[in-house]
Amino acid sequence: MENENLFISISFDKSAFPKKYTCDGEDISPPIQIDRIQSPYIAIIIDDWIGPDERFNHWLIWDIESRSSIPENIPRAGVISEPFMAIQGTNDFGTTGYRGPCPPSGEVHTYYFNVYGLDAKLGIPPGSKRDAVMNAMKGHMIQYGGQALATYNR
Repeated sequence: MENENLFISISFDKSAFPKKYTCDGEDISPPIQIDRIQSPYIAIIIDDWIGPDERFNHWLIWDIESRSSIPENIPRAGVISEPFMAIQGTNDFGTTGYRGPCPPSGEVHTYYFNVYGLDAKLGIPPGSKRDAVMNAMKGHMIQYGGQALATYNR
């Protein structure tokens, strides 16, 4: 991916998660800005790397028609039609849709926002887990976004 047009820029407007988007607040999905998108579809994955080789997934959402922003408070359903059409997977809390940061007391965790530009819908069922989403993206990823990071501690 040497061509600059292959990279998507993603941003979350904070370096630390506002309480509103965590288990200590409303626990709703945060707003996300996406720039330089040229793909017909996007997928977003938010993970917490809790160890060198261990991640905890907070959100899997895919089959989103190309757009420059994701508003806050996306419904927690496998298939959503408002505010746009998309499919959501099962996070590592065992629920569908977004679940916010909820680290153990006294620990600071870093959350990685990744966006992927895809040439087609993935065709996998709602509730799919991270590995299934990553496997389905193979051969369809035509853009990749640099990670946006945010931290949270309780």
